Amino acid sequence: MELWTCVLVLCAAAVCVTCEQQPPSDEDWLELDTPQGPVRGRRDPNNDLYIFYNIPYATTPVKENKFKPPQPAPVWKTPFDAVDKHIICPQATIALGQLPSHLVQQEDCLKATVYVPDTRKTNLSVVVYVHGGAFVLGYGDMFTAKQLLQEKDFILVTFNYRLGIHGFLCLGTEDVPGNAGMKDQVALLRWVRDNIASYGGNPNDVTLAGYSAGSASVDLLMLSKSAEGLFHRVIPESGANIASFTIQRDPLENAKFQARNLNFTNVDDINALEKFYKTASIEAITSDGFFDRTDSTFLFSPCVERETEAEAFLTESPLSILQKGTYKKLPLLYGFANMEGKLRLFFFDIWKHKMNEKFSDFLPADLTFKSNEDREEIAEKVKKFYFGDKPVGDDNILGYVDYFSDVIFTFPMLRAVKLHVEAGHDQVYLYEFSFVDENTPIVPHTNIRGADHCAQSFALLDPLNIQLPNTNQNAATPEFQNIQKTIRKIWHNFFKTSKPVPEGSSLPAWPAAGADRAPYMSLGQKVELRHEPLLETRYRFWEDIYQKYYLEPIPPTTPGVQHRQEL
Repeated sequence: MELWTCVLVLCAAAVCVTCEQQPPSDEDWLELDTPQGPVRGRRDPNNDLYIFYNIPYATTPVKENKFKPPQPAPVWKTPFDAVDKHIICPQATIALGQLPSHLVQQEDCLKATVYVPDTRKTNLSVVVYVHGGAFVLGYGDMFTAKQLLQEKDFILVTFNYRLGIHGFLCLGTEDVPGNAGMKDQVALLRWVRDNIASYGGNPNDVTLAGYSAGSASVDLLMLSKSAEGLFHRVIPESGANIASFTIQRDPLENAKFQARNLNFTNVDDINALEKFYKTASIEAITSDGFFDRTDSTFLFSPCVERETEAEAFLTESPLSILQKGTYKKLPLLYGFANMEGKLRLFFFDIWKHKMNEKFSDFLPADLTFKSNEDREEIAEKVKKFYFGDKPVGDDNILGYVDYFSDVIFTFPMLRAVKLHVEAGHDQVYLYEFSFVDENTPIVPHTNIRGADHCAQSFALLDPLNIQLPNTNQNAATPEFQNIQKTIRKIWHNFFKTSKPVPEGSSLPAWPAAGADRAPYMSLGQKVELRHEPLLETRYRFWEDIYQKYYLEPIPPTTPGVQHRQEL
């Protein structure tokens, strides 16, 4: 699976999760009294659970208010039929095709789905899953986790949040303060706190999990004072709060850049720029998904905010918060797949030539240099590290995979582990997922297989019901079924005990990681604890570069203040 396998293949994968079976009979309704009003959900036709779709967890600001924080959720007196209306937030499409016709894009999109096992038990644990999609696409039920619910001892919540420019335009003004999409996520967590007991859940026992951009999101939420106390353990799957794609380096400059692309020229007048975006159509601001950017960003993502009257999500850089340790340290199950960079194979035939022409265009956006000479010198050093003295080409494609694995995912996650532990966090459980089988596609021009971006999430969540491009989706092998059982057991242990391997488990003992990024659990053909630092040589290479050239993100400047320009 190429491109953003578990997130950017949305246009292909979307049809897998909302294609309903024949609806159950009316006698399978379950009605609950909630603080919003009575809600009716239906029994799933194939699983022993009830599903409550389309719950408005907040009121979505629309039209000229579309960048404002979410407003309080609506209430009602007559029963609300929580059926699937296939609502998703406005978003770009990609080269794989148009969004399936049954999905409905609309501004009023802040909807949640609640999966409730059919059990007499109450006060159940709660798991909130944040979807991926590079902060520019996706939706809550893009992937489901019905098989994970077989134990009937927790409730699952998925949800939509605003995306791309709609969710992450950051002007620092009162009407466009920034981080609308992250404030949606905080609103969802507050909704869980206030409502989940009505569904049988315990608001004081919430695990927050996410894959890809959802992983970066939950990692950020742990650092935000606005979300403090709303969840109790965290599972980021392939995405870090300090990754280059997670935080905009210069959100005002990004806003100006895209406004020019949309044929607006008066970008230096902040009032005019704000009016342009507020009055622009949703179709216009979601016309570009920014998937082909070479700097390991997708342009619009969370930002460091300037103080405004609205409650801020983040006013300090994630790196600074980690270094100071000024956040609530929660049990953390943290890791990635061993070939995350396979997601960029979609562009290999084009980018290999561009990388040979000017490799510096592919350096991540969170590096800065005093001169072009310095930039080119580091670019040449990086190129040599991954590709030796040869041009980027078919015979060293594994270097291409490793490069994008490291700059987008593995280095920022490993760096975050080190920072967590140095800040006194002693409950960081680190893993690398490397399982492959005969159904795993080989890397082109090699006979090598590797676990793709979010491969652990694919093992954990329900299988897709469609054929994805460039994949061999045959029936699951016995080996894959075994790793599925193992990873679901590990995640379930963590939901219930805050440890991936509690005492008495048949799995290998799993201590927390130290500042040297060890020990870690290898989740591959074997499940085994390893004691050497994970990816030591590659980590040290990037640690040296980032110590010297890291670019801190800045908030939008106050109108009239000199704005920095970067190379």
